[in-house]
Amino acid sequence: MDNTSEVVSAARHPIAVTRRTMLMAGAGLAVMAGFSRAGAQDVSGEIVLLNWFGGSDFDQIQQLQKAFVAAHTGVTFKNVTLTGTGDQRGAIRTALLGGQAADLLINAWPAFRKELASAGLLRDLGSLWDDAKLGENLADIWKAQGSSDGVLYGITHTYGDRSALYYSKAVFAKAGVAEPTTWEEFLATFPKLRAINVTPIALGAKVWSHGEFFETLLLRTAGTEATAKLAAHGISWTDPVVKATFLKWRELIEAGAFGDISVALASDDGMMTDNVLKLGTYGSHLIGPWTNGYAKSTLHLNEGIDYSIYQFPALGEGHDDTSSIDAIEYVALSSGANPTAADAFLAWLTTADAANIIAKAGKASPSNKVDTALYGPVLKIAVENVAKSKLQFVLGDLLPGDLVDEYRVQLQKFLLDPSDAGIDAVMAAIEAKAATAY
Repeated sequence: MDNTSEVVSAARHPIAVTRRTMLMAGAGLAVMAGFSRAGAQDVSGEIVLLNWFGGSDFDQIQQLQKAFVAAHTGVTFKNVTLTGTGDQRGAIRTALLGGQAADLLINAWPAFRKELASAGLLRDLGSLWDDAKLGENLADIWKAQGSSDGVLYGITHTYGDRSALYYSKAVFAKAGVAEPTTWEEFLATFPKLRAINVTPIALGAKVWSHGEFFETLLLRTAGTEATAKLAAHGISWTDPVVKATFLKWRELIEAGAFGDISVALASDDGMMTDNVLKLGTYGSHLIGPWTNGYAKSTLHLNEGIDYSIYQFPALGEGHDDTSSIDAIEYVALSSGANPTAADAFLAWLTTADAANIIAKAGKASPSNKVDTALYGPVLKIAVENVAKSKLQFVLGDLLPGDLVDEYRVQLQKFLLDPSDAGIDAVMAAIEAKAATAY
């Protein structure tokens, strides 16, 4: 495979970019020709991917590229990889505003997709969906998921359960605890875990992953409709359902679930994943589906034997059939020089060949052509949980860039001061930012 890589340094944190600035950056970028099924086998040339993944995630991306090149020998890939930590939207903005051209971008944030589309930086993929008959491989829900304001911009290639907690089977066995299914059972595991010097719950609050608890607790407290309204600022951040969510989260803090909060604030999601699955110093971790691939390929653990997952425990508030999900998509940039090959790759991502590569890597494919027998035991649990749930996209990825930064900072402040006054101050601060963010 002729595959080159390039690393681009970018700002660690998101930068403020006005819509007018983004429009200026996108001015003059031509919208390229669409996909032709007849020419799918004849595509050639270089496909440039703007990438921000690393580790096992990037390994899987390269596996897909290698398989596509094997079927389309005239194609090569160039991966322009951004450097940075945490939320990568700022790094992507910096690269695009700096003139970085690419055919494809991997995106995880619906709000960011809308921002880029509004700035004229994305190509409409509606004709690709129709011409390549992608609806034969993907359900309409995935077309809706990849759309902003009714226009298709993203092709989902994997999705995951964000209301699942990962744990070490050996640690649970040593503590004598089973997977909790109710809030009361959840709280009852804490003293047993502490008795073997294990902090019950891992919380990486340094950058973004502390939001996972607020977001699933919000779903289980108020349901999908209220969560969707909050994401769109249809209700205020000072609404009683937000207060109720913080109060429920406070119960965990008061129960000593997270141990020393200063340690949580100094730790990111990767550190806490290692603490749970590798070191066994923490009991459970509410974190995304990429953890499964990381546990298998990087930590070399046996899926379903060394570790497993359980769905967030039931609160009994009438919304326990809800789950938070995420999705990773490819969007096509207007600056790309090879839209024909890029579209052929996007269409191929929905086929059985691509879906099965994704499944073998420990991730769920949205394609109905995937061989589900390839799913490991942990992934099967996650897929089944998603299938039977009322779903809501992860809240943090739906919020505009400036708002999500303030949201995460204020959640950190809550962890430091979960008093009634502290909660009121946090809600007021997020609402003040939301009032100017939409």
